[in-house]
Amino acid sequence: MSSRSVVGVRQYSSGMGNGTSPTTLVAPAAGEAGGTLVAALSPSRAGDFMQCPLLYRFRVVDRIPERPSPVAVRGTVVHAVLERLFDLPAGRRTLEAAGLLLAPQWERIRQESPELDALFDGDPAALADWLASAQDLLARWFAMEDPTRLEPTDREVYVETRLDDGLLLRGYVDRIDVSTDGRVRIVDYKTGRAPSEYTEAKAMFQMRFYALVLWRLRGRLPSQLQLVYLGSGEILRYDPEECDLLATERKIKALWAAIERAARTGDWRPSPSRMCEWCDHHALCPAQGGVPPPLPEDALLRVGGPSASHPQLPGLDEDG
Repeated sequence: MSSRSVVGVRQYSSGMGNGTSPTTLVAPAAGEAGGTLVAALSPSRAGDFMQCPLLYRFRVVDRIPERPSPVAVRGTVVHAVLERLFDLPAGRRTLEAAGLLLAPQWERIRQESPELDALFDGDPAALADWLASAQDLLARWFAMEDPTRLEPTDREVYVETRLDDGLLLRGYVDRIDVSTDGRVRIVDYKTGRAPSEYTEAKAMFQMRFYALVLWRLRGRLPSQLQLVYLGSGEILRYDPEECDLLATERKIKALWAAIERAARTGDWRPSPSRMCEWCDHHALCPAQGGVPPPLPEDALLRVGGPSASHPQLPGLDEDG
């Protein structure tokens, strides 16, 4: 089957030898001492640091608000619909039923985040077009997967575990499927287009991150990682091996060491790239002629993000 067909499936080969009450899977965690740097990392924040250390600082240390975009919020709404669809009996999981969930889920998310009212400036036609584009994404998902044949064991599940050096790994997994013989598949929905074959490894890092967390939590290697790209109708699948996840663990530890070093030295340098086009922080970025704000006095305490004992991570559709 063509990798660029409307419903495409591409096998990945490694180069390494929001519901209102989300489910939570956590490992026992040691108490966090006050006044010390909390070592904690999610896939999104790891990705931020790899993309640009200064972006990580703006989001995690300075906690500068960013403008919500219609595309990002649409992703959050679609994720919510796909989660709630599985509340229905298998025979009722239809595209029509999913479409009927769109407006209520948008309304719920809008009420939780009133600033989203500004997205459409009271323009009902713009809102209708936006909801229609979300319906198109749902239709594409139904062309790729049959929800009547799926019974996920977990949806929008918060997971966390500590590595042997104390680093807490955490994040939200969109879906976990477990077969009758115990094989585990981790599924993540992406409302954008699939990456090029040259950037697949970066896209799969998040999935290996989740696989590592679940492996440490449950003691069993996940059998398959699956990225479902609703924007282009493609599925990227990868069957991880133990050596892949051990290499991912080493990479995550090295990333945290670099984050910790930046936190202690205050050296959060920018890393200009094509991604700068979508950044909200040009006015504060030296690479764009801006000046960063002074570091908060408690900058060292903020690096790990919110308390590890609280499952809600910052931002809409965190890691999704």
